[in-house]
Amino acid sequence: MKIIKLLSICFSLILLFACDDNSNSKIPEPSDFSEEYYSGGKLGTVFNETPYAYELPTPAVEEQGFSLAFSRGEAFFEKEFNTNTSGVRNGLGPVSVRSSCLTCHPGYGHGKRVDKYRASEYGNSYLLVVTDENDNYVTSLTGMPQVQAVYPFLPPVIEDKIKIEWKEHVDEFGNVFPDGERYSLIYPEVTIPRDGFNVPMPDPYKVRLEATIGIYGTGLIDAIPDDSLLAQYQNEKILGIPLNDAKYDPANFVPEVDGTSHPGRYTYGLSRGTLQNGPGANAIWNITNVTRSDRRKHYITEAYAQAMSQRTEIQTVLGKTEQEIYDYLMSKNLDPEMTDEDYIEFMVWHRGLAVPAARNLDDPEVQKGKSLFSQAGCTVCHRPSWTTGSDNYSGDPLVENKLPRYPYQKIYPYTDLLQHRLEMVNDIRTGWCRTTPLWGRGLSEKCTGASDHLHDMRARNYTEAIMWHGGDAAKSRERFRNMTKEERNSVVKFLEAI
Repeated sequence: MKIIKLLSICFSLILLFACDDNSNSKIPEPSDFSEEYYSGGKLGTVFNETPYAYELPTPAVEEQGFSLAFSRGEAFFEKEFNTNTSGVRNGLGPVSVRSSCLTCHPGYGHGKRVDKYRASEYGNSYLLVVTDENDNYVTSLTGMPQVQAVYPFLPPVIEDKIKIEWKEHVDEFGNVFPDGERYSLIYPEVTIPRDGFNVPMPDPYKVRLEATIGIYGTGLIDAIPDDSLLAQYQNEKILGIPLNDAKYDPANFVPEVDGTSHPGRYTYGLSRGTLQNGPGANAIWNITNVTRSDRRKHYITEAYAQAMSQRTEIQTVLGKTEQEIYDYLMSKNLDPEMTDEDYIEFMVWHRGLAVPAARNLDDPEVQKGKSLFSQAGCTVCHRPSWTTGSDNYSGDPLVENKLPRYPYQKIYPYTDLLQHRLEMVNDIRTGWCRTTPLWGRGLSEKCTGASDHLHDMRARNYTEAIMWHGGDAAKSRERFRNMTKEERNSVVKFLEAI
């Protein structure tokens, strides 16, 4: 194993000084290498521990001839869109959530905990969640409310009016482990006064935060068969674990543009069933409002269109009537600003992102932590492995047979891809939250500059994340709480390794 470690160190140094930071890792594959080191399977894993570990293409990208398309598609994620009417990455506006995807996904990973909402700040990855008293999205705002606008339009939400306050929480144990070690818990409260909106609002309304998720390895999750997801749901139902049953009623499966429908697997709310019609495919449109051939409309609400078209100062600047402005904002036949070729290359990049290999799995303390993690029952929800299917993906005919594929790979994302209740103070909308994949999270500090956890990044480390687990996971949290300090440290070291 010393030889393996020396080879890995040498390779990492080569990567750091290489001209192309996105080149695939190449290392020997010794016969005694545990299969779990291949977190994303042989087709989806790169052996890389540098700050670029989340950004690299899978081996499948090169083997299947997608390297050039991957590089081109990457630019649409990393570079800012602009308000020009022609040229590269044009089309930002009339309102937007962000100008660049990378702003929200620093280092291609999760966002970081911050105390101010600033859409233009790198790594400031929070999205607003604004609901009525019944936890339904406010209909005058889009699901991801915009705080940026192109003159003379105004944003639906005024950024300077958003206030984030971090509050201390004391749990039923007084934030003290039985052995006397203390821990801290904090959570965010978000407020926006009524004059912080440029659209009508109901009375009352609530505001919460959701952080962006890591995007590496999403193509591999897409390759898990629907039948496997449904079997996992049934297995946990047999165990009596409370689940969001409505998500597994075929009538509620997520419809796709090709006429198929699938159980949800993406987003905290399991609102997306395939990557082809999933987070990135939607985000490249609704975050920037850049139109394309299959999205020839703005991501806005009718309430916003009415509010803007009725403003005389906007009518004056544009030299348009109220009806003309309204018709433009609500049009479903706008000219595409992103070409089909550009979109396909963007999706090649999105489906081609690799998972960094697990690390130090031969370390006795990591092995001990893995055993304790399982004994605590954590693997019920954080299921270690899945096997992909034939990966004949569906969802969007535009990209059919044009993206990397990952057939029959054993992968280790450590998630059941189901929704559970953790029953936290100031909880996520509806209280149901998808189990977050844990693979690669141990490199978060190195790759993104932060290592915060949970849906709103309230947990600043793994220990806090575990101690926030209530509801379905309360028994596992109790087992962790009653471990010795050394045992808890071993669990954390294992989580950092996968």
